[in-house]
Amino acid sequence: MIKIGEKNLITDVPGIKVGNAQNEDLRSGVTVVKPDEPAVASVDVRGGGPGSRETEALNSDCLVDVVHAVVLSGGSAYGLDAAGGVMSYLAKQKIGFQLEDAIIPIVPSAILFDLLNGGDKSWGDVSPYAALGHKAVSQCDTNFKLGNQGAGIGAVAGGIKGGLGSASFVYDDEDNEITIGAIAAVNSMGSVTMPGSSVMWAAPFEQNNELGGQKVPRENDHINLDYAFELPVGKNTTLAIVATDAILTKPQARRVAIMAQDGLARAIRPIHSPFDGDSLFVISTGRQNLSDPITGLAKLGMLAADCVARAIARGVYEAKSFAGFESYQSLLAKKV
Repeated sequence: MIKIGEKNLITDVPGIKVGNAQNEDLRSGVTVVKPDEPAVASVDVRGGGPGSRETEALNSDCLVDVVHAVVLSGGSAYGLDAAGGVMSYLAKQKIGFQLEDAIIPIVPSAILFDLLNGGDKSWGDVSPYAALGHKAVSQCDTNFKLGNQGAGIGAVAGGIKGGLGSASFVYDDEDNEITIGAIAAVNSMGSVTMPGSSVMWAAPFEQNNELGGQKVPRENDHINLDYAFELPVGKNTTLAIVATDAILTKPQARRVAIMAQDGLARAIRPIHSPFDGDSLFVISTGRQNLSDPITGLAKLGMLAADCVARAIARGVYEAKSFAGFESYQSLLAKKV
C-alpha cells in the first residue's frame, strides 16, 4: 500500500527538519534540510551549469560518510556562503565531526540563479547569504510553508512564479513501513505546464488534489511539443533533496539520486539544459531495512522520482505572484 504522509512534506520522514529564511527586498533566500542525527547522503548533478559546495565529498570513494545538513540557496555563486552560516550555527551546537578540539560540520549545498529578478543585490563587501543560512538552520522544524519561501522566494519557472515545494509517500516494504519525502526549489528555464494549457506535466502523479485536481490529457489529445527558447536570464536551475528513513549505503543513495532525477524530467520541459544547474541530493536517516537490496532499492528510487515530480509541481502551484512574476493560480488556473 502506498499513501501520502501525514503532512505531505519531506518532514514526514522521521528525523528530518526543514528551515527557511528569505529577504523580500533581496528577492532571495535559503532552505536548509537538517537530519536530527548525521545521515548518509549522495548527490546527482545533471544540469550543464551547476554551482555547488562539498558535493565531491559525497562520492562513494571519498572518506566522508555522513552529512549534518544540506543547503539550497538563491544568489548564484554568492549563495554558497549560506553553507558557512549553517556550519557556524551547527558548530556552536557541537554538531559535526570532532577532530581533537575542532568541530567540522559537513554541509553540502547547491545554488540557483536569481540575481537578475529585480531584487536589491547591492549588499557591498559581504553577501547576506551566510546570515540567511544561519537564520534558516536555527528555524528548522517539522512544519514549514510552501511557495514563496526559502530558496524559492525569488524563483521563476518557465516565465511564471516558481517556488518551494514538498511531497511525501509512505509505503509497505514487506514487514517494514518506509517513508520518503522530497523538497524542491523550482527556478527552471523549462515550463512546468503543457503548451497552451494549465495542465502540469506532473499531473499524472498528483495525489489528493494537491494540485487542484489536474485533468490529465486523453489519449487522443494532441500536445504541441514545440518550445520557444528565450534568453534564460534568471530562469534556470531546479534543486531537490530526497530524504528517506530506509537504511542506505552511499552507493545505494547515489542510485536513488540517479533514479529520482527522472522526477525533474516528469515535471519540467526542457530539463538538464546547458543553462541549468539541476542537482538532487539524497539523505538516509537509516531507520528501516529494505526488504531486498535490489528490488527494494528499485521501488524506493521509483517512488522518489514520483515524489520529486509532485514536489516540483506543488512548489509552483503554491507560489504567489511576487515582484512582477505572475503565479500559476493567478495566471494559468483558468486557462483551457
